[in-house]
Amino acid sequence: MGAGGRMSVRPETKTPDSPVLKRVPYSKPPFTLGQVKKAIPPHCFQRSVLHSFSYVIYDLAIATIFYYIATNYIHLLPHPFPYLAWPVYWFAQGCVLTGVWVIAHECGHHAFSDYQWLDDTVGLILHSSLLVPYFSWKYSHRRHHSNTGSLDRDEVFVPKKKSNISWFSKYLNNPPGRVITLAVTLLLGWPLYLAFNVSGRPYDRFACHFDPYGPIYSDRERLQILISDAGVLAVTYGLFRLAAAKGLAWVFCVYGGPLLIVNGFLVLITFLQHTHPSLPHYDSSEWDWFRGALATVDRDYGFLNKVFHNITDTHVAHHLFSTMPHYHAMEATKAIKPVLGDYYQFDGTSVFKAMWRETKECIYVDQDEGEKDKGVFWYKNKFE
Repeated sequence: MGAGGRMSVRPETKTPDSPVLKRVPYSKPPFTLGQVKKAIPPHCFQRSVLHSFSYVIYDLAIATIFYYIATNYIHLLPHPFPYLAWPVYWFAQGCVLTGVWVIAHECGHHAFSDYQWLDDTVGLILHSSLLVPYFSWKYSHRRHHSNTGSLDRDEVFVPKKKSNISWFSKYLNNPPGRVITLAVTLLLGWPLYLAFNVSGRPYDRFACHFDPYGPIYSDRERLQILISDAGVLAVTYGLFRLAAAKGLAWVFCVYGGPLLIVNGFLVLITFLQHTHPSLPHYDSSEWDWFRGALATVDRDYGFLNKVFHNITDTHVAHHLFSTMPHYHAMEATKAIKPVLGDYYQFDGTSVFKAMWRETKECIYVDQDEGEKDKGVFWYKNKFE
């Protein structure tokens, strides 16, 4: 693929508020995917229906407990403590439901069980309950995995080249601008992506995850897109009836608040997995699947790693072997690190510091000076 066989130099890039960030190698790896897979214990690829369902039951049980506590006790608190208790509930319940989202994500990758029909049934129910069009996302996300790191064909969080950035970008590259950018991204990024393909791959016409005849999908996928739409509509109707009976404020407090947390974490997790000053992106002259799959980074969310079923700190392994169930991903990650060497990227920077740094440093991608003939692009933020 292009100049994929050339040796690469790992220049270092310094940022004002972070330690030295070494770029990962971008040359063809000295190991194969088969060699990486061979390093992983075979049982890590085994999917268990009982094991997978145990996580569904556990998450839903915790969510039920939080719901029971919130609806039975928060209103009993003296003023103004309910105004403090509800946001605590939103965050806690949102974290648990993000775990539920991740399990549905597993279903979309056929990592839940050996039965595709079961994976799709569970995924459709769980994702629809969170207003996610399951099959629509499944197919676009599959293309993301098939084209990770490609500036031409990746599906989500596709960085803009310097020549294509918006005129107002330089006016947002300051603290107030970054606050606005993060607020809009975390609050509205997920629905905007589903409805208008914001931050997604550009298409020659309007692209929407709810449109079965849109350019994202093929003819054989259109019926399942309609099924996804029906699932989201059914849950929306249920919420409408619930609001009519209980009131819109009750529905927001019990369901809407946690859903905003889920959507925010979903965007944040994906953003930080694929946005880092050390990660390359490739144009069509240089890209290949293996190097693209390696162009991602594991992060540390503290105790939330477990709550999120380790999708945060095992993402490199997930991109290499997406049908592997999450409960084996930590073991697999430890096994592949010695093989990947410098090609494995982990950043233990705190999440808050990382999202601020990446929003500041990763404005666009461009080739390095003197390497304009190569199809390798790096994140930059200088506008001169």
